[in-house]
Order: sequence, then structure tokens, then C-alpha cells
Amino acid sequence: MTDISQVEGLEPLAANHASLAFGVPESVPGTIFALSVSGGVRFRPKEARVVLFGRNRPEVHVCVGEDDRRVSRSHGRLARRGDHWWLANTGHLPLQLPGSRMLFPEDEAFPLQTGYTPVFISGTARRRHLVELYVAGVDGRLPTPAPEAATLKDRPWKLDADERLALVCLAQRYLLHDAYPQPVSWKQVATELAELRPDEGWRPKKAEHLISGVRRRLSSAGVPGLTREEVGEPVGNMLNHNLVTELLRTRTLVPPDLLMLGAD
Repeated sequence: MTDISQVEGLEPLAANHASLAFGVPESVPGTIFALSVSGGVRFRPKEARVVLFGRNRPEVHVCVGEDDRRVSRSHGRLARRGDHWWLANTGHLPLQLPGSRMLFPEDEAFPLQTGYTPVFISGTARRRHLVELYVAGVDGRLPTPAPEAATLKDRPWKLDADERLALVCLAQRYLLHDAYPQPVSWKQVATELAELRPDEGWRPKKAEHLISGVRRRLSSAGVPGLTREEVGEPVGNMLNHNLVTELLRTRTLVPPDLLMLGAD
């Protein structure tokens, strides 16, 4: 296959490129961005243009899951037809799209909408491989923020390393874009993090203490819905759900954070 650097109109993205969840630079409307932990590409829209992703680096434009044989050599294909980029599964395992939609190899190609679309491939040993996609809109980037977006609430919140790790684990179903996500239990957070980092003493109480501290801090800063008094009984998962929603809304947590749990 022709080396990607020689494909007309295709520009490489470095492996350390920021998550596409934060938006993209000003671009020609319809430009597709595709990114994995190995890097990615930007491709202007033109009929019949194609972007391939999979684990066989020499034969795809975006390499994903290079060391995971459950990922197909060519696992997905993005093709420009008409006014859309169409995503097709060319691999063996399904592609997981937002809303718990699964795209199987036998399915018709799926039209991407303007904006951000995370695509996950399940690999070995519970690994999740992420390909981020972004189709530039009419102005080529994210909509201009409203005036209130400049307030503290609309900026990413500061978290220390342990807080971020625990919160990513708590919010993993949201970051995977499940259709009806819920925070995972304290026990699951502790179990998964103890397996991941066995020397750090992860227990359910440690996870609860850290995350409750973040809730109190954000509540004191004016974020609503993070106390029992506001939510009322029965509380259930509502406090953690509201916390995760705030962290996603402010892009404090984004899908590539799943790398902390061993996804890639």
C-alpha cells in the first residue's frame, strides 16, 4: 500500500495530539480527523477518499491495537460518499459506537454526523482500543462558546492523580458512551484498581473517600446536585451520576482517559 505521507490531501497527526473530544483546529467543512494512541490523520473531504484503521501499521492510515491480535489487521474503513463520511466494519469484532450501538462486519456502513464520535474495539484481557473520529462542521471546529462558558464551572476541574484514576474507573461506562450509563460500584472500582495497581492499597472505602472529597469540593464551588440535601431520598447513584455528568460536561474526563485502566 502507498505510504500515507504520499496520499494527496492527507495530513498526519502526532501520537501526542490532544484528544479530539476537545475539538479540532479550523478546517474545511467535512474534514475528517481520526486518532488513536499511535497517532492519526486529517483528511479533507473529497468523493471516494478512504481512511483505514486496524493493527497492521504498514497497510492502514491509523494504527490501533498493534499488539492485540483480537484487533483485525484492517478493522474499519471511512469512505467519503456524497455529503458524509461512512464508517464500515472490515474486521472480525464489532465496533462499539455511542449509545451502545454495535457496528458488525455484515452491517451497512454508518454515516458519521458532524462533531465527535468515539469508536471502541474490545481486545484481549478486557482491553478497549479507542479510535477517535471528528468531522468538522460548517465553521470547521467546535461551536463558539456561550459567554457563560468562561466561568470556572465550564473549565476542567483540577484533580490529583489518585482522584482522576478513581473517577475514570467510576465513570467508565459514560466514557465508553453506553446508552444508559451508571457509575460502577465502590467494590468494582476497588477491585479493578487493586488489580491494576496492587501495591497502592485500593479498597472500597478508599475509593469512596476520594470521590466523596471531590464531590464536596465541587459542591462548595457551586456545582449543584452533589449533596443528599439537594437530591433527596432515595439517593441511590444520583450523587455520583451528577458528579460524573459535571466532569464530562467540563471535559475534565474524556474517553482517552480510559488508557489509565489499560484501554488503548
